[in-house]
Amino acid sequence: MIYMDNSATSPVKEEVFNAMVPYLKEEFGNPSTFYKLGRNAKKAVEEAREQVAKLINADTREIIFTSGGTESDNMAIKGVALKYEDKGKHIITTEIEHPAVLRTCEFLETRGYEVTYLPVNENGIISIDDLKDAIREDTILISVMHANNEIGTIQPIVEVGKVAKENGILFHCDAVQSVGKIPVDVKEANIDLLSISSHKIYGPKGVGAIFIRKGVRLELLIHGGGQENGLRSGTENVPGIVGFGKAAELAYENLDENIAKLTELRDSLIEKISERIPEAYLNGDKVNRLPNNVNFRFAAIEGEGLILRLDAKGINGATGSACSSKSLKASYVLSALGLEDAEIHGSLRLSLGTENSLEDVDVVVDALDEVVAGLRRMSPLWDNENNESLELDESKFTDPDH
Repeated sequence: MIYMDNSATSPVKEEVFNAMVPYLKEEFGNPSTFYKLGRNAKKAVEEAREQVAKLINADTREIIFTSGGTESDNMAIKGVALKYEDKGKHIITTEIEHPAVLRTCEFLETRGYEVTYLPVNENGIISIDDLKDAIREDTILISVMHANNEIGTIQPIVEVGKVAKENGILFHCDAVQSVGKIPVDVKEANIDLLSISSHKIYGPKGVGAIFIRKGVRLELLIHGGGQENGLRSGTENVPGIVGFGKAAELAYENLDENIAKLTELRDSLIEKISERIPEAYLNGDKVNRLPNNVNFRFAAIEGEGLILRLDAKGINGATGSACSSKSLKASYVLSALGLEDAEIHGSLRLSLGTENSLEDVDVVVDALDEVVAGLRRMSPLWDNENNESLELDESKFTDPDH
């Protein structure tokens, strides 16, 4: 099997698994207890907190453990909205945020909040001028993701943070896809709240964190025993937190090396697909994108068929976000780039991992070339004689006589 869906989830590294094992067995204590077993668990949690904080240049006390990126996004956006509603009820975000952000904003709209959804250009990047124009007196939060989960486009978060700070507005950043893959510095970018997930950086599922800058107040969403400095009640997932911490430590230590390796693999994959396969178009910005993200659209084919045929060859990829992959609707992210539905449905996301190699790239390109050609031979939208796509007559889909 060649696994190239690391944006959906990444495999747990052996070092991470080994770090977790003691806390699944003999070191099973509850961190809230005072005897040695509990103190050992508490110490392990605090060590992990330090490891995660170091990865994003935060203070240890600013890291709160959660169940993952979705909870962190909800905690940040709802927490700010409820705590600061007396100041205003206007939020700014983008059209291509993760569903955890978009659905949360939609929920708040039903409660009387107003949300401005910033558009993106054809490469998936927002305009800072659009952001400035969207700010109002009652704007209380700006939420802009660092890197998009589908197309890997990196947003100018340093500039976003500067605008937010100059206007006295809190800035939340969903950095689930970027932390551990590219440098993330919450101080440099003036980020007030930041979401992270363990299983995107070779840690276990079901654990994540939210960075909350000192002085930022949130309305509590979970009430209980007061764990995590009173901000997130519930007995801590000690094995998961320990694994998350180890994964963060490894990401920090190997960041430059991993960036260089993944960038080489990404660029090789993009170059070879572009050369080998006719009418294959890269989605997203070629330069301002994650080092492990490749997203192509192929004319005259359908993405689900592409995924299934690649799977039969032992190659794992995706048509888009794993969180919305069960939907047959066209990707809202690719739609925001200005693409038509027919183009969007022929898209494939390949997200590389540190276990991949240049040999894997060659195998994938060979398989992709074969699969795309096979699907096109059956497609009514492909001219096999001239090896090019046919112009789609949209009237056939709207004229009742057809």
